[in-house]
Parts: sequence; C-alpha cells; structure tokens
Amino acid sequence: MRIDIHTHIIPEQLPRWSEKFGYSGFIHLEHHKPCCARMMKDDEFFREIQSNCWDPVKRIEECSSAEVDVQVLSTIPVMFNYWAKAEDCLEISKFLNDHIADVVSRYPKKFIGLATIPMQEASLAVREMERCKKLGFAGVQIGTNINDLNLNEQRFFPVYQAAMELNMALFVHPWNMMGTRQMDKYWLPWLVGMPAETNRAICSLIFGGVFEKFPALRFAFAHGGGSFPGGVGRVARGFEVRPDLTAIDNDIDPRRYLGHFYVDSLIHDEKFLHYVIELLGADKVCLGSDYPFPLGESKPGEEIERLQLDNHQKGKLFYQNALNWLNLDKKRFELA
Repeated sequence: MRIDIHTHIIPEQLPRWSEKFGYSGFIHLEHHKPCCARMMKDDEFFREIQSNCWDPVKRIEECSSAEVDVQVLSTIPVMFNYWAKAEDCLEISKFLNDHIADVVSRYPKKFIGLATIPMQEASLAVREMERCKKLGFAGVQIGTNINDLNLNEQRFFPVYQAAMELNMALFVHPWNMMGTRQMDKYWLPWLVGMPAETNRAICSLIFGGVFEKFPALRFAFAHGGGSFPGGVGRVARGFEVRPDLTAIDNDIDPRRYLGHFYVDSLIHDEKFLHYVIELLGADKVCLGSDYPFPLGESKPGEEIERLQLDNHQKGKLFYQNALNWLNLDKKRFELA
C-alpha cells in the first residue's frame, strides 16, 4: 500500500474574489484550452496547471499508473490568502474545503482531506477547523509563516490547542518565501527560499516551546523538512554556545526533538533521504510527491524503492507512518 501525504488540488472553477471583495491579489483561473488553465493573480501569470490538478478521475488514473493507492489532498499554498481580510479568507477556505470534502466523499478509499483555515484570525481558524472535523477531514495544512509571523507566536496557540483536542494532524508547507524580492531570478524562491522556510518553521516551533506546550500535536513538514536536517548541527551548536539568544523560551536541546515530528520523503537525493531516515527515525518519514507539480517526484516512492530497506521499513515509509500521523486505520482503504 502507498499513501502520498503531499499532493495539491484546486477546484476547476474559482469565483472572481477580487470583484466580490473589492480589492486585488486573489487567484483566478483562465481555462484557455482543453484540460489546461492558467492560474492568474489579477493580471499576473502565476502558474499553468492541467486537469490532474482538479479532476479526481484523472488523478485516480495517474495514481494507478504510479502505484499510489491513496492521496492526501491539500490546497495549493498560494490559496492560503492569509494576507486578505480574515472574513474573506474564511469564505475562500470554506469554498476550497467544501471542494476537497466533496472529492473525498465520492472517492473515500482514494483520498484523504486536509483543510485550509484563516490563520490570520485564530477564532475563525478554529471555527473552520471544527467544521472540517465534522466533514471528515483528517488534518489541516498551514503555512511556514503567517504574514511573516513565525509559528511560535502566541496568537496561534488557540489553533494548536484546537487541533490537539480535535485530534487533527498539521501539515506545514512553505509559502510567502523569505528573500523573494532579493532573489527573483533563477527560480531561487522555490529552490532556496522553500527549504529555508521549512527550517524557519521547525526552529521557531522548537525554540518557541510549541512542541512542549502542545505535546500531542502531530506535525509533518513538507520537502523532507527543508534545510533543517542538513543544518541541525548548526542549530544545536547555536543552542549550546548562545543560550542567552536561543534558549529564552525553551531550554531543551533542539536535538531532543528529532523524531518528534514527521517529514515527507520529497528530497530528490537518495543519500540525503537515507540520512534523514537515520536522523529522524524510520517511523517519521512518509511518502510525499508534491503531485502534480514539476518539482515533485514524477513516480512517487521511486527514491524509497532505491534505498536498501527491508519490506517492514518500506511499509512504514509507504503507508504506516502516514496512517499514524493522520490517526487513521488501514482498513478504511481496503477494498471489500
């Protein structure tokens, strides 16, 4: 069995929210040819997508070819809209979440849903998370920062408390990448900024004591934890030599949190994936592909297959760790 925890989906049709809300910055779709659409931010081109980004039947066909049994669905991070007015973001979140809920309800053995919530206003975020729990969502996807605020800010604690009480997993995905204006060439925001963003998120949660305050939270981080695994030695050294700067909110060694959270397997480097498994533990790495985007793994699980792992370990990476993170039973996806 293979469960891909990192895939993105969007409805085939989006309202013109800029016209409805009276201000700009929102994504809309231009279906300029069959099975293809341009994601547009006002008049600015953002990305070209194909029908596998919205069509569940197409996704199932491609999953079958790639030997993926189940996809965990989350919105495209540009749709977070944390910068927008909170009530408007809530309306968009509901629209996107209702779409995912509909897809999951039609194909419950093929898809699992992660919600998006208006993180800029905790009370609204909690309300939408509670609604999505009733709709059957297994967790929530959030960004690595919320309008440049780190995830350890106390204003986000009610969201963490609610996620813990609702037993919902959290998937942290980079967006709003730091340094974008300084490195706009060569696709560097995606190549450099994204890994740095995930490192930023993990470190802010560690040093901010969030893992201590909410011990039952089940976090997973995209792209193998970004640059955190490669830089954990530096992080730990900084904790040792400058506790006056690093240990002000949490005096526990950062290395103690290795194995506390999950990451996906999307690393694109066989040796480094092996290192991450050794660093975090074979119980904490889940298959993830970033389907259907080009920076993802074209055949999900191919890197895991190349590793010298026994069948038991591969089973953990391919599906068991995902089930543990999402608190789901394998029987839900077994055919009658």
